[in-house]
Amino acid sequence: MSKLLMQLKDANIGKVLENEPLAKHTTIRIGGPADILIEPSNSENLKKALEIIKSNGAKWRAIGRGSNLLVADKGIEGVVIKLGNGLDDLKIDGDMLTVGGGYSIIKLATIISKKGLAGLEFASGIPGSIGGAVYMNAGAHGSDMSKIVNKALVLFEDGQLTWLTNEELEFSYRTSVLQEKRPGICIEAVLQLQQGKKEDIVAIMQKNKDYRRDTQPWNFPCAGSIFRNPLPNYAGQLVEEAGLKGYQIGGAKISDMHGNFIVNAGEATAQDVLDLIDFVKKSIFDKYGIKMETEVEIIGSK
Repeated sequence: MSKLLMQLKDANIGKVLENEPLAKHTTIRIGGPADILIEPSNSENLKKALEIIKSNGAKWRAIGRGSNLLVADKGIEGVVIKLGNGLDDLKIDGDMLTVGGGYSIIKLATIISKKGLAGLEFASGIPGSIGGAVYMNAGAHGSDMSKIVNKALVLFEDGQLTWLTNEELEFSYRTSVLQEKRPGICIEAVLQLQQGKKEDIVAIMQKNKDYRRDTQPWNFPCAGSIFRNPLPNYAGQLVEEAGLKGYQIGGAKISDMHGNFIVNAGEATAQDVLDLIDFVKKSIFDKYGIKMETEVEIIGSK
């Protein structure tokens, strides 16, 4: 790993950190260290970094802004590629946007709302990046990324850089082809929006923000929704009806505000969260016969 570390540093690809605690890079503030964490300064340096990583036979994975992510206490072996500064370009051409994978989705929604562009109102409170949002087909308020993504530029493990159309991304509920079928990094996306009335768009966004503020925990670190909705049921409602709101294991607690959120109530470990997830799964299955599946992505050593 020391050889790989030196090669990455010598390549001048951007930020390169050793044994970096991933708790600093996740919204729930949990996670052990990455052997190496890099933040490429542009897409070319991302490609260069991946070539170096592959030539050393090292494991790697990409993260965005760390939402919807739970990293194991032992951390992640190999290299973590963080899409951030340097991969956050934005070009607006009429109602078509070309945006870097590291761009904040909240920031983007705010900027385009002031330009009278509609279609991204649902994302006004989603604390992630464009790349991550495409990867997991992020959504809220009855809409998601599949409704607005025209195509995405994806970097695959073999170094191939390919544009995938909306159809080729195979979006479904909180998933895309990039997760398992064709693992890759979304480094840029083209979004198709619509012209609308600025006042109406801003009003909808404010309504969505108010809803999130009033119903979801904002004063504790969390990873977003923990469980997928087992439609036609809703995960949060099932947890609440089972009387589990406020239940706590170690520093991990089911939010008092919303049953589908687990918060870091203080010095929580990933194991605390995992134990709480297992407790909820068992409780809901025993009570309703419904199997709960996680929406949060769980990564790293176990």
